[in-house]
Amino acid sequence: MNGSRLLAPLLSLALQSLPQQKLLTWLSVLECMEVFAEMGAAKVWGETGRWAIIVLIQLAKAILRLLLLLWYKAGIQTSPPIVPLDRRQSLQQGDAEAHSTGREQIYVGKRSSRVMRCLESTPSLHSRHWGAPQQREEKQSQRALEMDQPPTPLGIQETIAESIYVTRPLLHLLSLGLWGQRSWKPWLLSAFLDITSLSLLSDMKELNKRERMEIRRRTILLLYYLLRSPFYDRYSEGRILFLLRLLADYIPGVGLVTRPLMDYLPAWQKIYFYNWG
Repeated sequence: MNGSRLLAPLLSLALQSLPQQKLLTWLSVLECMEVFAEMGAAKVWGETGRWAIIVLIQLAKAILRLLLLLWYKAGIQTSPPIVPLDRRQSLQQGDAEAHSTGREQIYVGKRSSRVMRCLESTPSLHSRHWGAPQQREEKQSQRALEMDQPPTPLGIQETIAESIYVTRPLLHLLSLGLWGQRSWKPWLLSAFLDITSLSLLSDMKELNKRERMEIRRRTILLLYYLLRSPFYDRYSEGRILFLLRLLADYIPGVGLVTRPLMDYLPAWQKIYFYNWG
């Protein structure tokens, strides 16, 4: 019974075809294992094997995303491809449903008009909420409707913009092979493609909640270019480390966070899928 309730947020996948579901599943698997695959390949096969795995994974992701975009008309590609399951919310909802049939039994005060839940429909303590019953139901139904909305149809301009975003990692890897990791050309090309894609998508007004969140996420990720080489090596590294060291030395307690972060930044820089993925 609980298992069926936990799968409730995934019911929207039933509206998709089976091949499309498989593509989304494989895309999610690749995104989950890419960092581990890169680090494992570097450990076993060295730098050459590491870059070979990076190219293969990015090529497979690009093919899957292009199939979803051009063949299945999946719209703007969100990350992660499949919405993570909120087990706490699902369990709370299932527990509340087990204590009541249909809507919760409530009592409305005659003079105060205050809404109170009857004792018979009170859920267990770990899944109890303290808001008004009808507000809880309205929020849950509204959240479900927002997350289950179909993808927004894309025009020619939006399809080109999304294709640019999907193929950007491959073009960046190609430019790295042509000009090397110390050249500015791969950095500038990647930044230009990301900004161009966002600019072309900015004209879209009718987007669902997941798509708006994805556009916002891509915009925020533009800040990663401050941490990507060669910009980081020549401009950002010294200033960021100086700021972190200043915070650690003069603000009590902040060093517990900033000093491990200073030690972690060089390791983070070496992982391609952390930095560019």
